[in-house]
Amino acid sequence: MTVATKAEQIKVIDPAPEGLADQLNRQFPGAVSQDPYGALVINPDHYLDVVTTLKDSEDLKYNYLANLTCTDFPDRFEVVSHLCSIDRGGGPLAIKVYADKADPVVPSLVPIFAGADFQEREVYDLFGIRFAGHPNLKRILLWEGFYGHPMRKDWKEAYYEEDHKPFASRWPGGHHVRSEEKNPWGKNVTYPPGWDPDTLISNGDKIPIVEAEQLRLGGIKTDRLIVNMGPQHPSTHGVFQMRVTLDGETVVDLEPVMGYMHRNHDKIGERNLWLGNMPFTDRLDYIANMSMELGYAIAVEKLMGLQVPERAEYIRVIMAELTRVQSHLWSIGFLLNDLGAFFTPSLYAIEERELILDLFEMTTGSRLMCNYMRFGGVAYDLPEEFMPIARELVYNRLPRAIDQMDRYLTQNEIVLTRTKGVGVLPRDMAINYSTSGHMLRASGVQYDIRRAQPYSIYDRFDFDIPVYYGCDAYDRYRVRIFEMRQSVRILQQALEQLPAGPILAGKKAWQIRVS
Repeated sequence: MTVATKAEQIKVIDPAPEGLADQLNRQFPGAVSQDPYGALVINPDHYLDVVTTLKDSEDLKYNYLANLTCTDFPDRFEVVSHLCSIDRGGGPLAIKVYADKADPVVPSLVPIFAGADFQEREVYDLFGIRFAGHPNLKRILLWEGFYGHPMRKDWKEAYYEEDHKPFASRWPGGHHVRSEEKNPWGKNVTYPPGWDPDTLISNGDKIPIVEAEQLRLGGIKTDRLIVNMGPQHPSTHGVFQMRVTLDGETVVDLEPVMGYMHRNHDKIGERNLWLGNMPFTDRLDYIANMSMELGYAIAVEKLMGLQVPERAEYIRVIMAELTRVQSHLWSIGFLLNDLGAFFTPSLYAIEERELILDLFEMTTGSRLMCNYMRFGGVAYDLPEEFMPIARELVYNRLPRAIDQMDRYLTQNEIVLTRTKGVGVLPRDMAINYSTSGHMLRASGVQYDIRRAQPYSIYDRFDFDIPVYYGCDAYDRYRVRIFEMRQSVRILQQALEQLPAGPILAGKKAWQIRVS
């Protein structure tokens, strides 16, 4: 393992967008322009060439696709991507390509970034953008028979009546008929024209046809076997399905089906007030609830131009790092469950996690759905009981628990046998598939966004970034152990430096103005 110190992870300033656009236009005349926000707008005809240059050029090396999404404007769609440089660090480069409203088609980035696969499928599913050259363009969150693309501004749900209340069905006549009574099947679903579930003859899912010769890896004759694992909760930690192709006991192909976990947070968010979305962020990942809240709060604060008070910034970091520790404890505990050590290791991990949740509950009133972050700070100050308990945890209990976990598990024969060399994800593949966090760092990638693009006040703390090179499940476990130690290190600094002062910028408000 190697460790990147603070001095070694200096943020490098990104190339100036104006200069970069000129550089690209010299190579591809007329291919690139710049929008008012500094993003590069790429001509669709040159899209793949420009992105390939951004990725492969020695002086640019934007080799990591951080995300790919879409925005619906009245006159066009904008497919927006953010590229980062793993090698140089620094912030992301925003690139855009426009798509026509009537026939939205743009080139697929999958030949350049494999990580674009699922993200382009999501944009297709929710916005209807077709990606030319995508190897498997189909819905990813919604079922294949779903009618329409629900994140488009012109999409109307089945129960839609009018844009504004009071609806004519209610006022002034008052002869109200519930919308669902008008739907032939009484559900809030619009089916494709002519679709009738009573006469439907399903063709079933498209199961890949694989020849037996392709699956034969050794001298023992085995039969091709396609197994549907899931969708169920206990064995897949979420309502998740995997279509697995087996050769004997060897998995030779796997297609994840994750739409069962889609809970419409994207569409719900359009209806809420800005602050009304905060409770939903806890539910995006209830094991990392405070971190989900923090990301949303920072994004809206950037739009508002808010300056968060010092005390609130420290409290946020304390909550985020406590969240990281309890999330890693849970993850390691259930890793051991999945390896066959049913419940005993996980209960040791859960016991420590519960002590952290005690801190959450005494501060926010909830253990999981905390709804604690606010735009410009946090909802409540720390209670008097918080600091002595937190100090005991951070200085004594948690370091001892992490040491115990490390001592009993890291060199355990069963853990080694069932994780070393399993799930190997080489460095270049980890980057190209847009993996993040411990997945990257266990594959030899020295990258942590808290250093590459510091947010909140993380640039004030001394902590190390663990990097392992085994690229397997075992090193992903070891990264989590090391990261918990570094979180404790950050927590110790934050508790010592915690200043007095306000916890919220401005006054409390249910509604805010976002420019």
